[in-house]
Amino acid sequence: METTELIAHLNEEGRLLAGAAAAAGPDAAVPTCPGWRIGDLLRHTGMVHRWAAAFVAERHTEYRPAAGDPDLDGAALLDWFREGHGLLVDALSNAPDDLDCWTFLPAASPLAFWARRQTHETAVHRADAESALGEPGPVPQRLAADGVDELLCAFHGRRRSPVRTDAPKVLRVRTTDTGDVWTVRLSAEPPRAERSSEGPADCELSGPAGRLHLVLWNRLPLTAVTLDGDADIARLWREKSAITWA
Repeated sequence: METTELIAHLNEEGRLLAGAAAAAGPDAAVPTCPGWRIGDLLRHTGMVHRWAAAFVAERHTEYRPAAGDPDLDGAALLDWFREGHGLLVDALSNAPDDLDCWTFLPAASPLAFWARRQTHETAVHRADAESALGEPGPVPQRLAADGVDELLCAFHGRRRSPVRTDAPKVLRVRTTDTGDVWTVRLSAEPPRAERSSEGPADCELSGPAGRLHLVLWNRLPLTAVTLDGDADIARLWREKSAITWA
């Protein structure tokens, strides 16, 4: 996806997140993040937004830790979240194409990385906020497919991925509306994902991109999509694939 398109989605997903949070209230439980309430979700996502905005706006070329969560609640916390989201959108919108700063996943450029990563960060947490009101709405098709690609090929392409199998297995992921297919080869080594439908698969997950995206990010149950083949592989994904803040 083009960077400008991602930033537009970031703007909209943050707006929707804030709206769902306001409707649910700061003390509402977040079913997709057990133990969290809406206030926790706003503090976390707002902290990440400001952390990312600093790399882009201040051109930091080395890792810097994020600031702690704010001692805010209620309307003040929601205002703080909205302000930080705006700072991030502005930083990305005004950054030069040749931006040089620290990143942590492969990308065409630092600007492309931060636009992509923060858009998907916000889209997933928008779904979290909506889960406090009921089942979260899907991520838009193209954005969802790109989010699946980031998760499979970038996050779980790193050596630190804990998704491993004793014997080699193949997981296939197929969107039924955007025509995207990924083949993920699992073994005792880090997963190897590629955009391909070649060869047999031990397990296939398929469905609309928006729902498949939330299933792979563990925001919807496996029953939200179609599962063919070895269900143990799909359950292994759910048990091992979580991306956590560290």
